[in-house]
Amino acid sequence: MGVDAGAGRDHGPVNGGGDAMDTTRNGAAAAPLALPITAVTCLEDRAQVERSGTVELVAGVQRLRVGPVTALAVDRSLRAEATAPDGGSSGAVTVVDARIVRAAEVPLPHGPGPDASKLRALVHELEEALRDLDRRRQTAATGYAVVRQAREELHRALGEFAGVEGTPTMRFETVDWAGRLDAVDAAEEDRHEELHRIANERDRVNVRLAEARGALAATEEPPDEVAAWVEVVVEAERAGAVELRVVHLVPCALWRPAYRATLAADGASLRLDSDAVVWQRTGEDWSGVRLSLSTARPTLAAKPPALVDDVLALRDRTGEEKRTVEVDLREEEISTVGAVAGGGGAGGAAELPGVDDGGEVRVLAAPTPVTVPSDGRPHRVHLTSFTAAARTEHAATPELSPLVTRVAYFPNEAGHVLLAGPVDLVRASGFVGRGRLKFSGQGEEVRLPFGSEDTFRVVRHTSEERSTKAVTGRTTTSRTVRLFVSHLAGTGAPVPVVVRERVPVSEVSAVEVAVKTESCTPRPDEVDGEGVVRYDVTLAPGERREITLVYELSASSKVQGL
Repeated sequence: MGVDAGAGRDHGPVNGGGDAMDTTRNGAAAAPLALPITAVTCLEDRAQVERSGTVELVAGVQRLRVGPVTALAVDRSLRAEATAPDGGSSGAVTVVDARIVRAAEVPLPHGPGPDASKLRALVHELEEALRDLDRRRQTAATGYAVVRQAREELHRALGEFAGVEGTPTMRFETVDWAGRLDAVDAAEEDRHEELHRIANERDRVNVRLAEARGALAATEEPPDEVAAWVEVVVEAERAGAVELRVVHLVPCALWRPAYRATLAADGASLRLDSDAVVWQRTGEDWSGVRLSLSTARPTLAAKPPALVDDVLALRDRTGEEKRTVEVDLREEEISTVGAVAGGGGAGGAAELPGVDDGGEVRVLAAPTPVTVPSDGRPHRVHLTSFTAAARTEHAATPELSPLVTRVAYFPNEAGHVLLAGPVDLVRASGFVGRGRLKFSGQGEEVRLPFGSEDTFRVVRHTSEERSTKAVTGRTTTSRTVRLFVSHLAGTGAPVPVVVRERVPVSEVSAVEVAVKTESCTPRPDEVDGEGVVRYDVTLAPGERREITLVYELSASSKVQGL
């Protein structure tokens, strides 16, 4: 059976009460049960940590102390379960209560422990040396003050003996004033030299201590000042072994997807490696755990949208509105199946922080146990790999770039969706750059650009002519796009190049857009409904081709804004 944190608090006090028995040895509290972390589910901005292990119980109610655990554990997420292990016969076990107990840890006064690093021990030694020098400096300063006071007393006595009338000459002459002055001067000089030596040594120790502290801060984390344990109160019918499982959430952990795409030299196949980059600074190392990656957002409150009144008003159009039609040009990204959830429009998921999962929680699992230390650094965990047949093309988009790009198309055969994330691009020549893989469903065709080809160049020129008919007032704008595609290689076979240009797409009947295929040289191979015009050209080494695209944009006299 299991219990959430706080679920059993109606059963009476369990901390120090008489209803629960602490596990003790010889009257002293038993050491905490060190249940190892066996499984971790890394969420988008936190992690769910699971500890499990076999615990020996006695008959009756008893309190188990599990730990230490990280002090960052979320109290309200704590859940404990106790079940009989396979083949066991421990009888019924009930978890009465589970809670997290924290206590401040006081640093030991005698310095670092035996397992401390040499750097931390060096810092402790230098601090002790600095304190010893301060004590020596205080002692030397006190001695120097005593000597100076003795000098003042000696000068005052000398003045009294020499300046008072009637003082016996024999008494004044019997005192060795010169010897006493020399002794005071020598003592003062010794004390001054000692203070100078201590000051110099203190400066050297301070420099070494500053360097050691800087190195310690860069390489090690300060020890925790708060310790935490999980106290679980269980009731067992009879003694025996049980499997105890403790689960809780912890912040300071996150993951993001990452990929590595390797294109074969002939472009006929592509290998895609799916990885997860994990960061965690929870205060506990995850060693040999079963790691799962989830896109769930447990902190995102699920609530219906607020209802507001949408007031509709009806009015007659003005004369000016009846005579004119306001239009404008806008840029719009062409959406595909995989871009539904992450469309680049304003307010789309692409602008939101976190992982784009297409609106549905996805869970991925690492195939083997992994280790992620609590250092706050990125650690790459391999998830899946697959090799799929691919087709490649040399694509040119002169409106955006004068380069020709090698683009690969391949199906998603990973067995799961591909979450949006960065992808390292590798070709036969090695690493060529980094791109971004969009969200792709299972079996969906994925498009990845693999950098530009240096042997191609594209030059683009545009011109425009506008005319208005006197009778109808209809305005016609004729635009001409001239493209010059060059293959600069000296030798080799002819290479096909796909050139794409775009024309506006009208959404109102008052504006018409038409591609003048009879005036285009050569004729376009395809003009789709999104206004993308495609040319398929094959260029031999050293060849240059000219492409002319002509289209007309016709608007009635009522249209304004073009």
